[in-house]
Parts: sequence; C-alpha cells; structure tokens
Amino acid sequence: MTAVESLERSSSSNAAGTPRRLRVAYLVNQYPQPSHSFIRREVQALEQLGYSVERFTVRRWNGTLVDAGDQAEASRTTAILESGAVALLAATVVALVQTPGRFLTALRQAWRWGKRADRGRLYQLIYFVEACALLRMLRARRVEHVHAHFGTNSTSVAALCRLLGGPAYSFTVHGPEEFDKPEFLHLGDKIRHAALVVAISQYGRSQLLRQCAYEDWRKIKIVHCGVDAPFHDVEPTPPSAARRLVCVARLHEQKGLPVLIDAAAKLYDRGLRFEIAIVGDGPLRGMLERRIADLGLGECVRLLGWRSGAEVRAALENSRGLVLPSFAEGLPVVIMESLALHRPVISTYVAGIPELVEDGVCGRLVPAGAVEPLVEAMQELLTASNERLEEWGAEGAARVNARHCSRTEAARLAELIERASGSAK
Repeated sequence: MTAVESLERSSSSNAAGTPRRLRVAYLVNQYPQPSHSFIRREVQALEQLGYSVERFTVRRWNGTLVDAGDQAEASRTTAILESGAVALLAATVVALVQTPGRFLTALRQAWRWGKRADRGRLYQLIYFVEACALLRMLRARRVEHVHAHFGTNSTSVAALCRLLGGPAYSFTVHGPEEFDKPEFLHLGDKIRHAALVVAISQYGRSQLLRQCAYEDWRKIKIVHCGVDAPFHDVEPTPPSAARRLVCVARLHEQKGLPVLIDAAAKLYDRGLRFEIAIVGDGPLRGMLERRIADLGLGECVRLLGWRSGAEVRAALENSRGLVLPSFAEGLPVVIMESLALHRPVISTYVAGIPELVEDGVCGRLVPAGAVEPLVEAMQELLTASNERLEEWGAEGAARVNARHCSRTEAARLAELIERASGSAK
C-alpha cells in the first residue's frame, strides 16, 4: 500500500474512531517567493490529503509576486513580524510568566548560538522573540506540529519555539546554503532538537549525516520535491523548431550564469544562431546586462525577469531544453518541470542533480564552471535531431513521474511527521 493510499484509507475511516490528522504549521523565512512553488505544491498536496495547514512566514518577501498562485498563497500566510513591536513584547512576557524555566532554557540556547553565528547574538535574540510570538500564534490555532523549510533562521525560530514548550518540529534542508556554513547555522543542534529532518536528495542526506551525532541519523529521511498533476503524464509536444534554450534561475552567483553568457559568446562566434531566454531576477542582473552588451549578445540572450508559472511552462514547451550551469544546488524543481514536459536538461555534476539527470540519457551534465564543455553540450542540444530530443525527453518524463510526484511525496512527508510527532510527545 502506498503512502497516499494509507492516508486516504485512514481518512475515510476517521468516523470509526481512527486518529485524526495533526494540525500542521509551515514556517518559512520569506514566503511565498517565485522560487517557492515547490513549497506551495507540498502544502496544497497535504491539504488535499485532509490536513489543516497554517502558513507562517517571519517576514514578507519584498519583491513583486507575478504568479496568481503565489498571490493567493500570500493572502493565506501570517507574517510574524507584522504583529508589531507591542505584540512581540507581550508574547515574550507571556512566555516568561507562563514557563520561566523553559523561557530561560530557550534564551540560553539563543545566546549560545550567537557566540558562533554568521549574524551574531542580536539576531539570535530577535529569533528568540519571534519564537515567543510564534508560540502564542500556534497555541491560538491549536497547531500540533511545525514544519520549516530551509535550515536557516526559520528553523532557528521553530527550534527555539520547541524549547519554549511549543509543538514538535521538523525541517526540510535543500542546500546549498546550509552546507556552506553548517557550524554557523548550528545544524547539529537543530537536528538534535527536531523530531524529523528531511533531505531532498541522497546527496543532501549525506551532508546532514556529517553534521550530527550518529544517534540522530535515524531522524534524517529523504522526501523529494515534486511537481503536481498538470506536469505528470504530459502528452509530449514536438521540440521547438527554433534553436532556443531556456534558463530559469535566480540571478545569483551560485547559478553560474556568467559561465552561461561566456559559453553563449563562444557558440555565437562559431556561427551558430540561437536564443537563450533567462527567466528570473536577482542581484547579478546589472552585471549580466553589461556582460551581454559587451559581448554583443543582445539579440540572442534575453533577461526576462520573473514570470508566472504558466509563462515558465510555456517558455519550456517552446524550447529545445533547459540549461542550468549551477555551481551549487540542492535539486532544482525547474529541472523536474522541464523533464516532465519532455524537454532535456543541460546542468552540472552538482549535489542531487546527477540523481535525476543522467548524462547522455535525458540530457547532458558538464563540470561546474567549465565553459568549453558547456559550449559543446549547448551545441549538441541546439542541433540535435527531433528523434534524439524526444528520446531524451521521454526518459526524463518517466523519471519525474516515478520519483517526483508532489502528492506522493507529501503523503510520505505526512506519514513521517505523524510518526515523528507521536514519538516526540
């Protein structure tokens, strides 16, 4: 019996007295964002399985949400810091008065974290106050378990809230940030206090095993990110006749976009005419615009900014494939989306990517930071026959359908949370 079938069977028999679903809260530092579609899908899949999910964010994202799904999700999400200074102070005083022992335990933990942290003690004390406010909100909504995404400050708040007497918590680690500075994020402590820790790939799990005591290894499980129903069992469409590739990425150093621009310049110098559409935005936009202009690539490399989910899908469908030359990653959901749509992927031998993309089978993998191999892979995809692209696309879609269904993965997460939360009481 699958996890989905097990949960559905228990749901249908609740009237006979089987245990009800936990009331779950999701906590993310800044939610929603354009790059958080996988969290939204996970939350919605849990709700379809019968769970009541409260959404919390520490603060709102300060960018513009262009996707209707993100806009709707924002309206359902409570921002802790929007409660205001008076409410934050009041929640802190209430926590002190009600459980002074737990209050001091959590405060000491925040103080210790601040001794060796990338943002210092002041921020750790702010997280402590946010945890007091979250605790009050969780109790008002009768939440029984908190699941955080990313092992950064959202999990710090969830862990401190637990030490204050709040519900058990779990968290999903994506990488690469958590693996870049685990000692400053105190991953070992967060794993120790957690009921469950989720990695999105085998690679991610291996990195978490490095950061905790052997006794805590049992807590670390793999739950893949997934794509939802509209991406599964998609009827394939012919690859674009135009020589067009799509890159969907935050414009950040770790995505390797300057390497992509340099590779495009070399390909252009070979006389090949093509188009690369880069969907996304971020701190490197100005530099990339200047680089594109300096290399005379304005007609073939375009920066499109953030686009809605429907627009990203259309861009992928109207291409010959996705290119993502990342230096550091977890396992990008856009790779799953591209493969599900029968579009091959060019990416790098980084983190969990090789667990899904196999070189020469459903796309190409190249060494991160290497320009010439990227040029060759891009030329191969741009000039490949339709038969080759369709063969790669079919294999990629089969892998996504088998391993990255949001409903199946959410059911597995729910099953793990139920089990872990019960043992944590």
